[in-house]
Amino acid sequence: MKLSRLFIAVAATTAFASVGLVGCQTQGSSGADMVMRNGYVYTVDGKNSVQQAIAVTGGKIVYVGSDAGVAAYIGKQTQLIDLAGRMLMPGFIDGHMHPGDGGRAMTLCDLKYQTMTRKVFQETIQACLDADKDKGPDVWLEVGSWDRMGMDGLDGDPDKSTLDALKTKRPIQVRSTDFHTVLTNSRGLEVAGITKQTPNPSDGKYVRDKAGNPNGICEDGAADTMAAVVPPATDAEKLTQTRAALDAMRQQGITSFFDALSGPENGKAFTTLQQSGELTARALLAIKLDPAAAAADPTKTIADAKALANIYDQGETKVAPGVSMRHVKLFMDGIINAPADTGAMLTPYLHNAGTDKAPKWAPGKNVGELYFPPQVLNPLLLKAVEAGFDPHLHATGDRAVRDSLDSIEYVRHQLPGNAFRPTITHNESVDPADYPRFKALDVTANMSFQWAQQAPSTVDGTSDHLGAARFARMEPSGSIARAGGRIAYGSDWPVDPLDEFLALKIGVTRSGDPLNPHSYGPKYAGKVNGDPGLSRSEVLRAITQNAAEQLKLDAVVGSVEVGKFADLIVLDKNFMQVPEDELARNNVLLTMVGGKVVWAKAPFVGVVQQQ
Repeated sequence: MKLSRLFIAVAATTAFASVGLVGCQTQGSSGADMVMRNGYVYTVDGKNSVQQAIAVTGGKIVYVGSDAGVAAYIGKQTQLIDLAGRMLMPGFIDGHMHPGDGGRAMTLCDLKYQTMTRKVFQETIQACLDADKDKGPDVWLEVGSWDRMGMDGLDGDPDKSTLDALKTKRPIQVRSTDFHTVLTNSRGLEVAGITKQTPNPSDGKYVRDKAGNPNGICEDGAADTMAAVVPPATDAEKLTQTRAALDAMRQQGITSFFDALSGPENGKAFTTLQQSGELTARALLAIKLDPAAAAADPTKTIADAKALANIYDQGETKVAPGVSMRHVKLFMDGIINAPADTGAMLTPYLHNAGTDKAPKWAPGKNVGELYFPPQVLNPLLLKAVEAGFDPHLHATGDRAVRDSLDSIEYVRHQLPGNAFRPTITHNESVDPADYPRFKALDVTANMSFQWAQQAPSTVDGTSDHLGAARFARMEPSGSIARAGGRIAYGSDWPVDPLDEFLALKIGVTRSGDPLNPHSYGPKYAGKVNGDPGLSRSEVLRAITQNAAEQLKLDAVVGSVEVGKFADLIVLDKNFMQVPEDELARNNVLLTMVGGKVVWAKAPFVGVVQQQ
């Protein structure tokens, strides 16, 4: 069904009798453009109040209240929607994702996030090669959604020899689900020109064998370098991928999103779709800052970012979805998950000083990687904020989080009264002493709730490398919130499948759903640790109003209140009332952005659009 046909239409005979109400409106003879009533309207206002009805005119909410009160907004041309008791709430605002990569991942050889042995890994990739036999020996095979962490727990980390055993002459690269690792074969290293003499980038490394030769595993900045060797998508291919990403998002109820690693390619694609009327969510794009460039010349680094932002940023947020580019993204470290162990820690990771049969976990020498040391980070953040950017810092380890907070504190002191809104994203390991600093420094903690479920990659691997004490406070959404910090949600898609309701459920229960394919079954159904969960109202605020505050959208979206844009969703089940184990088993029936329906399914489709 074409987008123009998705706009909702409800016949007056099936909605409700309203003849007696026409003429009582205060909006003139035509009344409001749309009235939605007979619902459970969860507002996410200051009191989390629940109402019955809303009215929308010109893409903005003009009334929130009772069914009786909304009658004054019904005119002869008003579109009437009977919610039939269903839950209406603000549209989801995904505060950290990678939609360009998500759309591209849909076109790759897909490992489907599955934990698999090396043998199954090889068989799956070989099947992709066999199905693509018309490709020449110089055409890259790209493979996505590889659960490296889970594989390592089964039979060890693969290397280039794992791919060299396949029946092909083509270069291959396999991207891990966390997007911090690329595995390539010997042919891929050859095409990329990566040899024993190739130095590591400042923000990553080529893992090497005992002789110093690259073994095919590329971490962080080295993974980005390897990925860049593959020819980029054409403009037409990029638009196809971006359309697919937007379609996935509107089905999930996402009305605004933060692209946490963007550039001119994504800026061009989203702008093109906005100009053609195909942009169905508000796009906020972040510019990645390179640590080597920042160390060499922070002034030029920010000036270059500002020049790029000036091309794509469309200024003030309007009713119709547009494109914003006013954030900068910094990777403070890598990931805390084994076997990478590149997240920057205050104390060393543990390593097995014993044997596989009789393990003895003891502190080693590895404390992870810190890509922006304080002497680089402080002047860089200061110049970024002075240029009008809001910083978004990737930090998974407790040292990376602390250094991020320290630098934000430095900028706060240098620029008193500046209303910049910094965000630290992921925060997987945080020292308890730093929990209250999020509130004190007005820093948003953007969290991916789904990581707080048990998984092979955490329970069977990362837990040993972190040790019991650190694992017991891993994914501290609840602890930061209890200390007064603002929690916002980000899916990090396609690091994980796009499943907002599963994430919200895990945010509440700290455990997955054995019936959901994006969880890990009955074996991993328990709580990941004892850190407190959030309430239902807290997780909904995290994916609406708090995410809006993170992105400086809170004046116009994030809650159902008069004067705000009509970015709304209608749910199949009432998230506030269903049993706890059913929180993830929900669907979006209608998604509206700026008063226009961009996604709808039964019972809200199938009737001719009213004019």
